[in-house]
Amino acid sequence: MTEIKGWHVFAGFAGAFSIIIAVNLTLAYKAVATFPGLEVKNSYVASQSFDDDRTAQLALGWDVSAQLEGHVLTLKIIKGGVALSPEILSATFGRATNVAYDETPDFKFDGEALRADVIAGEGNWNLRLKARARDGTLFQQRIIVKVLS
Repeated sequence: MTEIKGWHVFAGFAGAFSIIIAVNLTLAYKAVATFPGLEVKNSYVASQSFDDDRTAQLALGWDVSAQLEGHVLTLKIIKGGVALSPEILSATFGRATNVAYDETPDFKFDGEALRADVIAGEGNWNLRLKARARDGTLFQQRIIVKVLS
């Protein structure tokens, strides 16, 4: 059996802390690299009209939902039992925490819902939607997509 010397202890501590530092740097890099970005450029300016925008959006009375079945994304916008097809200003379909799989669905209205073909699998998906009502009201919402088997 060999005697433990000072450099053995130093090597053990240096090796352990090297692993800890390497793991922390890797996790920090992954967190920054997959960050989806900012929702708005200036949160203070956006907050000035938030209550008015929310009130106008709620006054539309839209019931909005999205679901994914296979590779078909279905967006239903219902008001008073009638399916609507508002002007879609922007729509981004992707993971909640990573922009690598984001895509812009090309919705087509079929009389019941807006449908688009997308590339997706199991997991947590979101649809970030901006639409304009016929009266000019802006509707914007992040919709959690239900994944059907």
